[in-house]
Amino acid sequence: MKPIIPENERSSEPLDTERIIYHPDMVRANEWILSEYEAPARKLCIFVPCAKKKPYHESPSHKKFDRIIFELLKPEDVHIVTFGTCGVAPRELDTQYPFMHYKFMMGKCNVTRVKKDFIRIESERLASYLEKTRKNYRHRIAYCIGDFRTAMEKALEMVDLEVEIVPREPIIRKMLQPEKKFIYNSLSSKEYLQDFSDAISDAMGIPKREVGLKEDLSVDDTDWYLL
Repeated sequence: MKPIIPENERSSEPLDTERIIYHPDMVRANEWILSEYEAPARKLCIFVPCAKKKPYHESPSHKKFDRIIFELLKPEDVHIVTFGTCGVAPRELDTQYPFMHYKFMMGKCNVTRVKKDFIRIESERLASYLEKTRKNYRHRIAYCIGDFRTAMEKALEMVDLEVEIVPREPIIRKMLQPEKKFIYNSLSSKEYLQDFSDAISDAMGIPKREVGLKEDLSVDDTDWYLL
C-alpha cells in the first residue's frame, strides 16, 4: 500500500506530545482521508475509539470489539473506522504513518484548551467523513464514551445523518463510578459490550446474542476513559 505521507516528507515534530492534534502529519493524513480516500460500500459502518497499542486492530480492546462484530456479521458487511486522537482512521489504514506511530493519549490530557480544541477539530473531521461517505453505508454505529462521544454528538449536529451512539445513556448511568479515575468504566465491560452487540443486531435485523468475556478487562490499552 502506498504510504499516505512518504518518509522523506514527514515532519520532525515529535508525535508524543499534547500537540498531536495539531501535528502537521496528523493534519495532512486526515486531510488525505477526507479528500482522497475512497471508503468501501458496506451495510454497516462501526466507529470505535483508538487505543494505546498499535496497530489498533491488534490491541486487546479492539480484539474484544472484533469478537462482538464478527460473531454477528460477515467481513464484507461491515467497515470499521477508528476515531479519536488519530482523527479518523479507517481500519485498513491503521498500520500507516502517523496512525501507527503516535504515542500521546488524548484521554489522559488535562489541558482544558487542548481538550476543547480536540472536540472542535474531531467533530469537524467526523462530520466531514460522514458527509463524504453518506452513500457508502446503510447504517452507522459509534461505540464511545467521554470526549470522543461528545465529538461524535457534535458532528451529528453538523450532518443530517443517523448514527446510533452506544452505550446508550441508561447503561452509562448504571455503570458510572464517580469515585474512580475512570468514571465511565471500561468500554470492555460486559454491560457495555452487550449494548454494543444489541445495537448491531437491531441495525441489521438479526437475532441478538449474549455477550461473554473470555479474558480480563483491558484497562491499560485504551484512550477513551476520561472526560
